Amino acid sequence: MTQRRLRLLLAEGSPGEAAAALHALYAGNDARLTVVSTVATLLATIRVVDPEVILLDLSLNLREPMDAVHLVHRTAPGVPLVVFADPAEKNQAIRTLTEGAIDFILKGQVDGPTLERVLRAALEHNTLAGLTDLLRDPVTGLYSRDGFLTIGRRHDQEAVRSGGAMVLICVLFENLQALRDAFGPGTADHALNDLAALLKGSCRRSDVVARLGEAQFAVLGVDAIAPSAAVMRNRLEHHLAVHNQTRSPCGPIHLRTSVGSWTPQNQRTFEEFLDGVESSLRMRKVEKMSEKASQAQL
Repeated sequence: MTQRRLRLLLAEGSPGEAAAALHALYAGNDARLTVVSTVATLLATIRVVDPEVILLDLSLNLREPMDAVHLVHRTAPGVPLVVFADPAEKNQAIRTLTEGAIDFILKGQVDGPTLERVLRAALEHNTLAGLTDLLRDPVTGLYSRDGFLTIGRRHDQEAVRSGGAMVLICVLFENLQALRDAFGPGTADHALNDLAALLKGSCRRSDVVARLGEAQFAVLGVDAIAPSAAVMRNRLEHHLAVHNQTRSPCGPIHLRTSVGSWTPQNQRTFEEFLDGVESSLRMRKVEKMSEKASQAQL
């Protein structure tokens, strides 16, 4: 699977199905596998092993299965976590994906090809997370355009495999320069951070928010169908209206938006998808400028 020795940390009870499969997969000593049998030992071993992937048997729960997931994810939030679960615990395994795990495998299905696929995805996730942390806007902390494209391409590929859909909202902060001219750069930066918070508060945790340019932003709705775009835009408009009521004496934030949807049947790259929605936003800006010019001539 790879030429370097992977650092894997596994917490598993009896009979050791995952450990046996991992030993078989890495018979050529391509990995350094550390196996423990309790969650307490796992937590104490994380700093010592510095694992690249953590694998957790969900049956090693404390009071409730999610307790172990919470503790492991809180202790090592940057390390991909893969969960093993009995088939009867499938619903709980699915729930772990919203609590910090990136994937799960049902017991009885732990074989070499499955483990190889899951571990490869975990390592790609880790590399991508490290990369995109470097591709963030220094003012708002949101993804930059390069970071957004990196994340977007990945979700595009996942959607092609799964048959999922995505929606995209592009946003223009229309009066950013006017705020900067009237109140100074500090106030403008404060307004940018306000908008970043509004955008993040108007979508799900799984969605991706970015600052694409000086006054341009975007929200990518992952695994979302076309009608979700209208819901997300309406939520943003509501949050903005409430926020603007308290923005005194600096004045309101004015936004213009455009939306688009994507499915695998579209056969468009993520770059083409983004360019199409941005083009619509630019056209609306030109139309509004033309309207203002016509009104000025009257």
